[in-house]
Amino acid sequence: MPFQTSGNRVVLSRALVAVAAVLALAGIWDVTAAPPANAKEPAGTFEYGCRVQPPQRFLERRVFVKHGAVDPKRHVRALRYLVSQYGNTGDESTMAENSDAAARHAKTVRFFGLPVSVHEKIAPALACVEKRIKKNCTGRSRYTPQAVGGLRTANTYRGPEVSNHLFGIALDIDPEKNPCCGCVDPWPNSPICLRPRDPGSSAYDRTALPKCWIRAFQHFGFDWLGHDELEDTMHFEFLGDPERIKK
Repeated sequence: MPFQTSGNRVVLSRALVAVAAVLALAGIWDVTAAPPANAKEPAGTFEYGCRVQPPQRFLERRVFVKHGAVDPKRHVRALRYLVSQYGNTGDESTMAENSDAAARHAKTVRFFGLPVSVHEKIAPALACVEKRIKKNCTGRSRYTPQAVGGLRTANTYRGPEVSNHLFGIALDIDPEKNPCCGCVDPWPNSPICLRPRDPGSSAYDRTALPKCWIRAFQHFGFDWLGHDELEDTMHFEFLGDPERIKK
């Protein structure tokens, strides 16, 4: 998702420390416990060397954030899993759970010729997305990205939320063409977001990205935040099992 505030690691650390303290007292946050397992096994087929798998439901933002309110227990469950898989995001709470920094595993790859920094674990999945798009998204589904963003070191959420860009598992494509209509200014003032909405319209009507592209990402475990209440149509994040991407 795009930068929303001037939030930094100090703000992030204080927010997470506060949340962790409350949850620890309630017996919810336990930094020694194993990360949650996915309830359902992903599909067992492979394409281009990558496993076909859906995003893990408990990691999807819309599961733990509804109408702007964060469900602490569900949020912490997702956060603990991500920290265990990818590393800490440079703040006190996540460093307590994993001393290895996610940023240390950044890898610069090319996506449709554009350089982008992502966590090394998900680089193979992103490469498979590109291969599927090139094969299947032709004709009217053809699209040429002009700008791609990946790993960041500053948080973009207010409150206790942690952007998946900090883990290096999120990707933004052409923000000007694919805005975040539910984010803070200037995005809601985008001409695309201000366009009158017909009954039955959806986030697909507020993005230049073809459905074929979105489905190619979802095919390999990425979630599209166009489905979220933010309608962040530029944003994809890998929520599959990173240990099961390759055979």
